[in-house]
Amino acid sequence: MSRQLKIVMAQLNFLVGDIDGNAKLVIANAEKAIAEHAADVIVFPELTLTGYPLEDLLLRPSLQVRINKALASIQQAKLSIAIVMGFPQHCDLKLYNALAIIENGIVSGRYFKQCLPNYQVFDERRYFTPGTEACVVEIKGVRCAFTICEDMWQFEPVQQAKSAGGQLLININASPFHVNKLEERRRLLKTRSQEGCMPIIYVNLVGGQDELVFDGGSMAVDVEGKCCVQAPKYEEGLYPVTVDANPGGSCRVVSGELDREAGLEEDVYGALVLGVRDYVNKNKFTGIVLGLSGGIDSALTLAIAVDALGSERVEAVMMPFEYTSELSKNAASKQAKALGVAYKVIPINDIYASLMSALKPEFAGFQPDVSEQNLQARARGVLLMGISNKKGLLVLTTGNKSEIAVGYSTLYGDMAGGFNALKDVSKTLVYKLARYRNCDYSAHDIEVIPREVIEREPSAELLPEQTDQDTLPEYEELDAILELYVEKDFSAQAIMGKGFNEDVVRRVLRLVDRNEYKRRQSPVGIRLTERGFGRDRRYPITNAWPVGE
Repeated sequence: MSRQLKIVMAQLNFLVGDIDGNAKLVIANAEKAIAEHAADVIVFPELTLTGYPLEDLLLRPSLQVRINKALASIQQAKLSIAIVMGFPQHCDLKLYNALAIIENGIVSGRYFKQCLPNYQVFDERRYFTPGTEACVVEIKGVRCAFTICEDMWQFEPVQQAKSAGGQLLININASPFHVNKLEERRRLLKTRSQEGCMPIIYVNLVGGQDELVFDGGSMAVDVEGKCCVQAPKYEEGLYPVTVDANPGGSCRVVSGELDREAGLEEDVYGALVLGVRDYVNKNKFTGIVLGLSGGIDSALTLAIAVDALGSERVEAVMMPFEYTSELSKNAASKQAKALGVAYKVIPINDIYASLMSALKPEFAGFQPDVSEQNLQARARGVLLMGISNKKGLLVLTTGNKSEIAVGYSTLYGDMAGGFNALKDVSKTLVYKLARYRNCDYSAHDIEVIPREVIEREPSAELLPEQTDQDTLPEYEELDAILELYVEKDFSAQAIMGKGFNEDVVRRVLRLVDRNEYKRRQSPVGIRLTERGFGRDRRYPITNAWPVGE
């Protein structure tokens, strides 16, 4: 006769560094899993007690004292459920990325992560020592094997778990989002479940942490790799999985709730909203302020801000100058009204005139150039930062990845702020997200991003009749080149081999390389690709590397 094991995937949002608070979340959700699901096992994500990534907080001398206190509080609760959770563990003067199974207050098993990622945004070898041994614990007659995140991406830990007698593999994760990441995980789990001849329970973290967004999407796959249960993305919750174990030793995941498939725009928009919400709330800002220019980037950013926090916590400021068009003024007002945000208009003419007057001796003998244009942007930056300081609001900057890549932005101007939702969003994707937000995001038939903003020619409006394409290629061409160079590391020659004009390619690549100093000073922003500016792509500012080589 088969036995049933009721497992709850605890897809939760933990705060980095809040060890006591995270321990209380573990206890509260374990109690909830017992009461609401009659669960035998509850599985939490990687590094549950500290949050992920903890970075150099892992080096603090008080770390183990705080971890031991948190573990003791969970053990003292003596809950009638097996608690599976992650935490950093010092052992023999080494630090491990660990997992423990706690049953009725007793630690019945412990596992140390074997495969430590050290690429892209990960640098676990800086902190942790790899483990070497499998962990299999029998729970209600089912031999459960355990691994942690990157272990799933390698062949050996799963084979080791199989050799140790595992019938069911439980893998805890802190796997951040990038485009198409869920499909990558599904393919991986299918391969590993077939190789290990056992079902896999995959539990992932959810929430925003600085530039990273953890998207959840926890799932359970059967021995053939078919997804039988999948939790929603971007949502906290307890998601039950039932496993049938046969006397012969095989296990079967009983099919349950499956989250629906999301398209690219829905997936990315969900990541942006969650990333903004958690950055603002976890850092205890009262809300958001941003410059609403009448252009598409600020329009999309405003929509994201309102969807993240609600209109009552968002303020938009239009800062017109003599070159600001009536279209921009009207569109900004229209959007602010549609979204119900606080809206202010602060002209910068007098501020600009004062700056020009003060700089007149320094500018004497020089022809007008981009310096005068940058003063307009810097006047706006000063106003936004003043509002931020006074009201405790976070300034959201609004530059997209295409602009940031080629330096089409002003230091201490439109780059002045604390966070950038669009930092890893190309201009072409900005347009797709704007259309998605208008048509598919909400059941309410309200065009929150005015059609005229989407359809107009993009312009910084720092000169009369100015458009972005006065100095840049068309965005479709620019973004295609940037993807090859920034995200795929193609050389100039390889990019030209794709059919792009040599002069255009070399001009774009020169702009990317020469503006590293600007990007190094730009606000942190949400990572969406495998090569976002920041932790993913680390280039020296000072270097003599030939452009495009």
